[in-house]
Amino acid sequence: MIKAKRKIGPTGLVLTALVATMTVIFIYLMVRTSLFLVTDFRWYEKLLAGFMLLAEGFLLVHSFGYFLNVFHALSPRDSGPIALDSPPPLASYPPVAIIVSSFHEPLEVVENTVTCFYNLTYPNKHIYFLDDTRYDRPGLDQAEMEAYRNSIDEMCRRIGVNLFRRKWHGAKAGMINDFLEFVEGSRKEGFQFLHLDGIPREEKEKYVIVFDADMNPFPDFVEPLVAFMEANPKLAFIQTPQYYSNFEVNRVARAAGLQQAIFYEYICEGKSRQDAMFACGTNIILRRQALMDVGGFDEASVTEDFATSLKFHLKGWSSAYYNKVCAFGMGPEDLAGYFKQQFRWALGTLGLLRSILGIFARRPFSMSPAKWWEYGLSGTHYLVGWVFLTMVACPVLFLFFGVPTYFARPEIYFMFFLPYFILSVSIFAWTLDKRYYRMTDLFSGVLLQAISFPVYIKASILALLGIRGTFGITPKGGGRIVPLIRLWPQVGLNLLCFAAVIWGLHRIYYEREPLMALAVNTFWCVYHFLILSTAIYFNRPEEGSEKP
Repeated sequence: MIKAKRKIGPTGLVLTALVATMTVIFIYLMVRTSLFLVTDFRWYEKLLAGFMLLAEGFLLVHSFGYFLNVFHALSPRDSGPIALDSPPPLASYPPVAIIVSSFHEPLEVVENTVTCFYNLTYPNKHIYFLDDTRYDRPGLDQAEMEAYRNSIDEMCRRIGVNLFRRKWHGAKAGMINDFLEFVEGSRKEGFQFLHLDGIPREEKEKYVIVFDADMNPFPDFVEPLVAFMEANPKLAFIQTPQYYSNFEVNRVARAAGLQQAIFYEYICEGKSRQDAMFACGTNIILRRQALMDVGGFDEASVTEDFATSLKFHLKGWSSAYYNKVCAFGMGPEDLAGYFKQQFRWALGTLGLLRSILGIFARRPFSMSPAKWWEYGLSGTHYLVGWVFLTMVACPVLFLFFGVPTYFARPEIYFMFFLPYFILSVSIFAWTLDKRYYRMTDLFSGVLLQAISFPVYIKASILALLGIRGTFGITPKGGGRIVPLIRLWPQVGLNLLCFAAVIWGLHRIYYEREPLMALAVNTFWCVYHFLILSTAIYFNRPEEGSEKP
């Protein structure tokens, strides 16, 4: 069920609570850093404690960033450079290209999508199916691939959708760039275009709307977005939310969708208020002039949307977010599909982090501080895999080997940690409740991200080495159980936490001292054990089914 957006009338009390939360986060980080610096321990204890402080600092900084976005989203005085509250009148209907780039997607999926395109009510639209399937790849059944190609041709003719093909390069980004050159009148090697919609192209399309192959827009998707773009000539793109329609019977899709909800609510609104929203690849309208100005989509990254957003902002273009569900699609339906999606996002985002840092070092005034802050948060987000591993390992090391990593007396711990924890969780829960999300629902998204830590760690290592990776679609068509051997990092760490809990209880019973430190570290091991155990829960994604 699509959740209606409840308008929040922010009061001074709410905004004061947000400021208090951010202040407590800052104070807690300062106290933790001071304790680390003044405490005298062995070098290896200090080293491990340093990793722990970095991990905790990462969480605190990103928590601060989240609450700052909430503050921007709720503040009545912070409407941002572009207000997207209600669409202005649309005096004319400039030509719009509705495109989907498909890489050997299931026929029933793409047919549903292009049918929704056909039903869009915008009068001056041209629909293009960009078939990016590599029919000449070695090892494929050529007869089967030819049949698939013929089925795509037949579908486009039957529905009335223009068909575009070209010589493969650059995955989705390369395909869209070749399409943009086609709009400009260029014809590259291997180009094929079938004009099947029966509508003459009298002028170049002014806007391009991009969808993933499984995203189905509502009939009125185009009109309000074009109206906003027409009213704001410096606007490069408007991003709209993603909504997963297969969440009701699939645990992975539901948790992935709720994970998206956290991002697409206050975070995106806050970024938009600071003119720092980045493109998310689908359900987006882009100004063709802006795309041509920055040289098209960035083909060097597997997250071409995020990389191209940086190019837009460096060139002085603006961006915005329209927080209204205008399309629905399918989320990943098993752990294998989810991990593949997350690996691609993490690899591309972390790979761009090097460019972000390099540009900031050379041209620190090329963007506003708010934009640099937001790109820094987004570019480092997927380092959360290392953070989770560190947070799990430190209490285990203390219980087994007595290595302290959290230098604080109990009274200091409770004096500064509890206010930070209580305030942040309370405000987080309250703000999302106002958008009709329950804390228990959102926690499933947090759990799914936590058990993805090996994926994020692998992506970060490859990104550090400068390995770009390859584009791959998220599998569709029902959830399957992943063999446990492929979940060995989650299972192995889970067993280690269980062993640490047993050993911690043993030490509490027989040693008793330091009682508080033993109890706290045992508690965290129980907590992490429960989190890691959810890998088994998510590995049976289809509820009410034991589908192998």
